Amino acid sequence: MSAAALEEYCGSTFWNASYLEGEDPDLPVCMEQTVLVWIPLTFLWLSVPSHLIHLCRKTKYNSKHLSKLYICKQIVTGLLFLAAVAALAVTLGQDFGQSKDPNTPKHADVYYANPVLYAVSWVVIILCQEAVRRRGAIDSTTLCLFWLLQIVCHVFPFQTLLRAALKQGEVTDVPRFSLFFITFALELCAFVLSAMADVPPELLERVKKNPEQGAPFFSRITFDWFNSMVFTGYKRPLVQEDMWDLNEADSTSYINRKFQSNMMIELAAAQVKHRLKRQKKEMDKGRNRDETLPNGTSNGLAKGVSQDGLVMEEIDKAKNTEKKKGKNKEDQEDYPNSWLIPAIYKTFKWVLIESALFKLLQDLLSFVSPQILKMMVEFTQDKQRPVWEGYLYAVLLLVMALLQSVFLQQYFQRCFVLGVKVRTAIMAAVYKKALVVSNDVRKESTVGETVNLISADAQRFNDVTNFIHLLWSCPLQIALAILFLWFELGPSVLAGLAVMILMVPINGLLANKARKIQVDNMKYKDKRLKIMNEILNGIKILKLFAWEPSFQNQVEELRKEELKVLKKFAYLTSVSTFIMTCAPALVSLATFATFVGMSSNNVLTAAKAFTSISLFNILRFPLAMLPMLIAAMVQTLVSKKRLEKFLGGEDLDHEIVQHDPSFSTAITISGGSFAWDREADPLLKNVSIEINPGKLVAVVGAVGSGKSSLISAVLGEMNKKKGLINVQGSLAYVPQQAWIQNATLRDNILFGSAYEKGRFQQIIEACALGPDLELLAAGDLTEIGEKGINLSGGQKQRVSLARATYSKADIYLLDDPLSAVDAHVGKHLFDKVIGPNGLLRDKTRVLVTHAVSFLPFVDEIIVLKDGTVSEVGSYNSLRASKGAFAEFLDTYAKEQSNQDQSHRDSNEVELIPDVEDTQLDSPLEDAISVTLKRENSIRRSQRGGSVRLRATSSVKEQKDELIKGQKLIEKEAMESGQVKLSVFLQYIRAMGWGYTFLVTAIYFIQNIAFIGQNLWLSDWTNDAAAYANITYPSWKRDTRIGVFGALGVAQGILVFVATILLANASVSASRIMHSRLLDNILKVPMVFFDTTPTGRILNRFAKDIFTVDEAIPQSVRSWILCFLGVLGTLFVICLATPLFTIIIIPLAVVYYFVQRFYVATSRQLRRLDSVSRSPIYSHFGETVSGLPVIRAYGHQERFLKQNETTIDENLKSVYPWIVSNRWVAIRLESVGNLVVFFAALFAVISRNRLDSGLVGLSISYALNVTQTLNWLVRMTSELETNIVAVERVSEYSEIENEAQWITDKRPPEKWPEEGTLQFENFKVRYRPELDLVLHGVTCFINSQEKIGIVGRTGAGKSSLTNCLFRIIEAAEGRILIDGVDISSIGLHDLRGRLTIIPQDPVLFSGTLRMNLDPFNKFSDEEIWKVLELSHLKTFVTGLQEGLQYEVAEAGENLSVGQRQLLCLARALLRKSRILILDEATAAVDLETDDLIQTTIRKEFSHCTVLTIAHRLHTIMDSSRVMVLDAGKIVEFDSPSNLLAKHSHFYSMAKNAGITQTETTFH
Repeated sequence: MSAAALEEYCGSTFWNASYLEGEDPDLPVCMEQTVLVWIPLTFLWLSVPSHLIHLCRKTKYNSKHLSKLYICKQIVTGLLFLAAVAALAVTLGQDFGQSKDPNTPKHADVYYANPVLYAVSWVVIILCQEAVRRRGAIDSTTLCLFWLLQIVCHVFPFQTLLRAALKQGEVTDVPRFSLFFITFALELCAFVLSAMADVPPELLERVKKNPEQGAPFFSRITFDWFNSMVFTGYKRPLVQEDMWDLNEADSTSYINRKFQSNMMIELAAAQVKHRLKRQKKEMDKGRNRDETLPNGTSNGLAKGVSQDGLVMEEIDKAKNTEKKKGKNKEDQEDYPNSWLIPAIYKTFKWVLIESALFKLLQDLLSFVSPQILKMMVEFTQDKQRPVWEGYLYAVLLLVMALLQSVFLQQYFQRCFVLGVKVRTAIMAAVYKKALVVSNDVRKESTVGETVNLISADAQRFNDVTNFIHLLWSCPLQIALAILFLWFELGPSVLAGLAVMILMVPINGLLANKARKIQVDNMKYKDKRLKIMNEILNGIKILKLFAWEPSFQNQVEELRKEELKVLKKFAYLTSVSTFIMTCAPALVSLATFATFVGMSSNNVLTAAKAFTSISLFNILRFPLAMLPMLIAAMVQTLVSKKRLEKFLGGEDLDHEIVQHDPSFSTAITISGGSFAWDREADPLLKNVSIEINPGKLVAVVGAVGSGKSSLISAVLGEMNKKKGLINVQGSLAYVPQQAWIQNATLRDNILFGSAYEKGRFQQIIEACALGPDLELLAAGDLTEIGEKGINLSGGQKQRVSLARATYSKADIYLLDDPLSAVDAHVGKHLFDKVIGPNGLLRDKTRVLVTHAVSFLPFVDEIIVLKDGTVSEVGSYNSLRASKGAFAEFLDTYAKEQSNQDQSHRDSNEVELIPDVEDTQLDSPLEDAISVTLKRENSIRRSQRGGSVRLRATSSVKEQKDELIKGQKLIEKEAMESGQVKLSVFLQYIRAMGWGYTFLVTAIYFIQNIAFIGQNLWLSDWTNDAAAYANITYPSWKRDTRIGVFGALGVAQGILVFVATILLANASVSASRIMHSRLLDNILKVPMVFFDTTPTGRILNRFAKDIFTVDEAIPQSVRSWILCFLGVLGTLFVICLATPLFTIIIIPLAVVYYFVQRFYVATSRQLRRLDSVSRSPIYSHFGETVSGLPVIRAYGHQERFLKQNETTIDENLKSVYPWIVSNRWVAIRLESVGNLVVFFAALFAVISRNRLDSGLVGLSISYALNVTQTLNWLVRMTSELETNIVAVERVSEYSEIENEAQWITDKRPPEKWPEEGTLQFENFKVRYRPELDLVLHGVTCFINSQEKIGIVGRTGAGKSSLTNCLFRIIEAAEGRILIDGVDISSIGLHDLRGRLTIIPQDPVLFSGTLRMNLDPFNKFSDEEIWKVLELSHLKTFVTGLQEGLQYEVAEAGENLSVGQRQLLCLARALLRKSRILILDEATAAVDLETDDLIQTTIRKEFSHCTVLTIAHRLHTIMDSSRVMVLDAGKIVEFDSPSNLLAKHSHFYSMAKNAGITQTETTFH
């Protein structure tokens, strides 16, 4: 529409520049009536369709409910409609009314059009508000913005009308004047109402639990809804209960569902591609092979079959060497790749697009400020211009800055939430994959490495996603900045650009180098954590064998390498920091120098210089971020590969086991060959068995014959080479090593089933858990620690059996459940649960067992030998056939008769369920568990004085104590409140005071150089006025450029030096802190490890040390730079406009409060985050180690749900943390924006006294301060958060130690020579506040005596050995060995001279040799000798690597029997005079047991041997037997005397079925 047409439409002038000249400008009325009316209405009409759609749809909310707010909105809009109608009526009345003067012209069209437009619009708004109510929304963003626009546009006519009335002294058009102001007031009301939340009653509950859902538009953009959390956090430390519920879209299950569907599509496509690629490769290989094969084959055949073995070996060797060579290249790509990123993109594309939009707006707005700054500087130079211009620019600067802040925070909010969602999606996907992953893939990575996928790699993705938009935003900002600079400085910008382009390859090079270093770093970190994990799991063994120093050295060596890498990385960082600092200075130097040098007419004015500086400042961010982003992307690519490899790995083949109902049998295997590895030779060969429903079938065979593998094959855990398995019905599985969850005992047994009290009690009794429950503090609600730490091995096994029994399955696979329990308990379990009269009598049961005594009662026996089925049949038929089974039996005939006797006796003697180690280490009495934290079958543990306790304590006392013991694992201590100054000082001390002072001083000088450089520039721009009409002297020009450049380079050098110094300081701090932590953890008493989960200690070595290594140095550096930057800025602004000092105080107060509120909340949220993160990893680790059990029961879904819940708990503190950052950012940026506003305002007020150079300087500085202020708070908070790691590390570095390892008093070199032991009134308690466990034990044991120690659980058997090794210290009395008081010498002198063969064979990953002799004290000959004695020589010589054979984590690549024999070898190697044998025959078959017993009798005949017996047979040939009861020695004599006396020992022997006649001595 042309101006003329508009003027006709309005009946007045549309535009005339003269309106804006002079001191009181105004807009023409026509413009106010047209353009300012149309802007808001256009916005409204564009948004109408989206609202009206909802009117047509069916509503999901109660549409009858009308809130007061809704009614008010509609009334106000209705009144506005009436006002519009009234305005139309006024015009009509004036034009066509009775009193109309015929000479007055009619009103222009606009007076008709506007009221009609408004009337229709108000009706539409009434409909829109109804639509909003129907869709259940709490407010409407578009309507809110419309009202805001409407008011802003109406401000102009508002002031025009007022000014006209004041000028004329009267109101000319009263009706319109009144209507306008009424309308304006109503619009204000409508705006206020639209900004309020109208929460439907259905949502009230949800809003209480999550205020975000009830936050209206303005609250959403200012994050006001978060206030309540901040205030709570300021008043008191936040706890997990304060966290709000998650939005549906943020919950793990929702994210996982979306991600899985996209992932499946992408992965399937990638797998197809990968398969084709592989086929192509194989075809190529095939061609090559065809050419070479024939000769090779004929040769092999000619040599005959006997050569087969050799050929295989050769091939294997060749394969291995080939593998090693080709591994790197092949491995990297031999899996479906490049599908993860598309899957993530498809899942979250809308959030990405939305955040991109905000980022784009913010980027564009950031270029408006320099232009306003330019106008501002020109305004101060030209003193003739009206002052309102200055005020307008000041307001514009404020508005632009505020808009920028709003867009930026919305962008960040979306990106950070997206980051967390990506992390969640990956964590959930990895967990889900872990549940179905095949054993081949599982073998490739240890539990630790898999946990790393959900901790480190998922976190990497999170971090990169936060800044992903910078990939396009940085180039866009650079392009725009250069474009604007071109307008300012012309082609001379190219000089600056050239400098920047030069920086890119340098940065690229650095990033590449950094990546390589990072990969090394991860490698060392993984290795170190793997060893740490093993140390913590096997800490008991390390203490008993005094092996800590050897392992400490291993860790320290790795740490040394890791720190070397870290230092390299830090130096690289300092180079890139140097480049970063120099870049802006060099760029501006190159540009200004070229500009001034190109022509003498080019004069640098303030407007040019400071606009350019502002633009260069904008450039700094993308230039600094791009290389960092690229580096992060590169790191993420490493993670991407690891994740794709794991997530794209093969699943367990569900087709291995069929479920065909046409079979009449419960389990059928025909012609089955099975291997653990896809490539390996089958372990089970040609197995064919049929098991009928309801039968009890025993599987027997020597160690390593494949019994457990057979069970695994039925479970579908092995690779099927050929044959068929069919299983009908549901399975329950009891593994050889019980898998116990960190949950209550009841939850462990229920395992997800519903609780039925009667059945539960019946099963508890049948599984002999009744007495245990009485001793447990909270009965079946007692919490069981990680890996069942506070249960003995026997208890764990019985809980595992109870779980199976409770599950109501059809088929029970029992992998040697009776090994970990004493004979009579085993009999009880067999009778009541497994056997022909047990609870499971009608079910199909497959029982792997070494206990010969139960074989007569089974329906069928399967005998395995070397992986094949050698015989199948009933007990009697197999005995008669005189095959392998008969030999097996004859070897153990004696054992058999004992057991038979016990069967006869047990009818007369009532079973005493308390005899076996049914007790647990209740923390109530003994927090020291005599348990290794292992999944292995651990079998003992006791609680001192339990018998006495029951006899004496009154009911009331017991109750108090019970509650005390309910929780074993202490809740992780979480620091709250402000971080103490001492923690900072501690870190500074570790860095060194000298370093700290130097670094701060250098940074300070650098900041002075920066300010100096800018002041020099400001002075330089004033030359433009001084040399306005004369030629600019070249010497002056050169001086200006020279000084400017020198100050720039000086900054770079100073920063470089400071960063290098800081790097050295922080690496030394890392070294000191890790050494202290490691050193201390190894010296902490055993009680600590029993009450602290391994994961928690490991977390200190992983996450916290990582923070100390990498995060803290960076935080410190950033904080110093930010702090000095803020000081510098304020200094410059005050220098330019001294008035500004008035504002500093109030702004500082606001700033301080916002910052304190924020830091208190944010810090606590971070702590909650890290505390709630540990359970995710613990649960994951637990799941991975219990996979076969979870799969056997088919409980994958339940565990997935549990994982989702655990992650959700963590997200509940992560989301508020993200919001807290936005909450503070928007408030601080507002403070920063006010700084800009006041800097500009004061410059306008005092413009006559200022030169334009200083104005430019102060405002360009102020524009920069917003970000710096924001960063300062973020850095303060981050530093406080990160420094918590120092606090946590030092907490564990200061735990009280056990006694010294080596003291001044050293025993003689050959001590103990005799091996005599003397206890003198020895008393001990586990903790000062608990009862005694041993009550004054006094006895003397002669040299070379063989002592058996027996007693009920809790009698103090294990406490006795613990005291010998000083795992627990004496409360009174002493122990003498060869006359030396053991408490007077160092622990290592003591423990190094005693030997124990523990119950549980604990091995460490490393070579076989290292496991026997970690200190390299012995020669290979000696080691081979002990291997021969311990019957392992043939096994080890059969290994390719011999002694250098790599033992897997926890010795998983050896059978339990072999591990036990290795422990025997360890003992033989030490040649001590005193041997403690904690009867280690639990998981060992009779054959191995026999080997061990014979070796001990022969090799240790010259030693004093103490045997803690669980099976009485083993100690019937002892010199004397010590019977303990309630911590006292009740009998101590030879077995024959004790049996003759009808003593305690006699009744125990009778129970075990041992009679006088059988005690023959070897």
